[in-house]
Amino acid sequence: MKKSLYEYAIAASKSNRRTFMKGAASAGAIAGMSGGISSIAKMSFAADDIRSAILQIPGVGVGSPTDADWQKVGEMTLGATKNNVSEGEFNGVELNFMGLNNQNLHNMLFRGFLKPWEKYTGAKINWIDLAQADYNARLQQSIATGTVDFDIIEMGAPFEGDVCGKGLASEMPGWVADQIDMDDYVGYLQAPVGTWEGKTYRISIDGDCHNFNYRTDYFEDENLAKAWKEEGHSGNWEVPTTWQKVQEVTLFLKGKKINGMDAHGYLDPLKGWGGFGFYFLGSRATAYAKHPDDPAFLFDADTMKPRVNNPAWVRAIQDVLDVLDCQPADQINADPGTTGFQQFLAGTGSMLSWWGDIGSNANTSDSSIIMGNVGFDILPGSDDVYNSKTGQWDTLSSGPNYAPNMAYIGWGVYVMATVDSDANKRKAAWSAAAHIGGRDLSLWCSMYPSGFQPYRNSHFNTSEWVGAGYDQAFAEDYLASEADSYNHPNAAIEPRIPGIFQYYSIAEDELAKIYAGQYDAQTGADNIAAAWEKITDQIGRENQIKLYKASLGL
Repeated sequence: MKKSLYEYAIAASKSNRRTFMKGAASAGAIAGMSGGISSIAKMSFAADDIRSAILQIPGVGVGSPTDADWQKVGEMTLGATKNNVSEGEFNGVELNFMGLNNQNLHNMLFRGFLKPWEKYTGAKINWIDLAQADYNARLQQSIATGTVDFDIIEMGAPFEGDVCGKGLASEMPGWVADQIDMDDYVGYLQAPVGTWEGKTYRISIDGDCHNFNYRTDYFEDENLAKAWKEEGHSGNWEVPTTWQKVQEVTLFLKGKKINGMDAHGYLDPLKGWGGFGFYFLGSRATAYAKHPDDPAFLFDADTMKPRVNNPAWVRAIQDVLDVLDCQPADQINADPGTTGFQQFLAGTGSMLSWWGDIGSNANTSDSSIIMGNVGFDILPGSDDVYNSKTGQWDTLSSGPNYAPNMAYIGWGVYVMATVDSDANKRKAAWSAAAHIGGRDLSLWCSMYPSGFQPYRNSHFNTSEWVGAGYDQAFAEDYLASEADSYNHPNAAIEPRIPGIFQYYSIAEDELAKIYAGQYDAQTGADNIAAAWEKITDQIGRENQIKLYKASLGL
């Protein structure tokens, strides 16, 4: 086991023991349980048995799960719901749930998971399905017009300033926090994430960061290794660990073949994705822009002056431009969904930054042909890092600068204030949300195609992955890339400030013009910065500064 993952697992196991003892309250409470210690052992075994059983549905390496599989998993994990809700308690209650339908995941899974919940509780759920590119506009329209036509929403933490900060969400009841075991969340998903002004609103169902995915067969290919040496490149033919090397490898692979097919290096998504595409430029930029001595990388903390046009971000944009002719055909129309699912998993390209979906889909999705040929790491670093305070590039004595991009902070489930006037409807909404955010069900989601990646300490138990059918080396490699990103001391954590996706969306618009050749990198970045200044002034600069500083822990 990788040392970093081993240390993480030890810390997680200690956390879980503390959580258990906190729940048991005392030795007296344990003794007071029917059957005493032996009953606890049976309860623990039963929980472990459920986890093992659901992980065999449908089984790693046998193709994509179906709606029937999702329903089975949903039914087998209803135990926590039954402890808090009586059968038929929500008869006559109707709830509207808004979320994504990307890659036929997200809401598609929720439907399956919640059908047994609907049958047991008597409630009915109506679904609002959105494509990723349409999500931000639809949510912002509801906020701006005050027409919140949904009771439950799948939403990322960056929107908390827009939603929770405006009083549109329902505060989480205490029984929900107990049911979902919030203490099991990885550290960076603990409060203040999911909270606003001391109140909790979020059930985490994901823990987003971008990691680095690469094709192992590329970097084990003898012909490529020979060509690399013959062309005079420094160092061995190996997986790059800095963006400088990523660029070198990508340029080297242009025009070459592997297994009779065109070889490609790093895959850049060049088409916007409703604001979400900006994260992918961010993953190229953080190692350049996030200095270890400065928590900020998007704006200056004291003024909200954008940094997106400083030399670090401009370098990242220029990197994209420098390898445009190395990309697959028609890459100008490839959004991140294309690069992840239609290209990398389908065998095109050798390197990709993406959320953890690539790891969970590589061995379990019908769309993947790279099973056995994929490896993982934290995002590449940089030989130098820009110091915004001095205006100079610094070369660190410790070596390359690494700054994993905690892109989006993960999806969560939020209940809207629309239910607060009806106690039964409010309980129903929170019960539905708690079911799909449950501890055992979340483990299944982290291992199978779902749209979500590991986000709980208990997800990092390698033995459960191996028991599900994963190769141990694969599981350790993948989980280490996630854990090492979450726990990195220089992680780039985005701010939960109002309007964050307004900034990202206008940036995508301007980046499209740069990639189409209308502007050079600096001019385009200056245009983004000017637009960001206008957004800040429209929202209110002083309040943005206050919230931005708070999000950075300043």
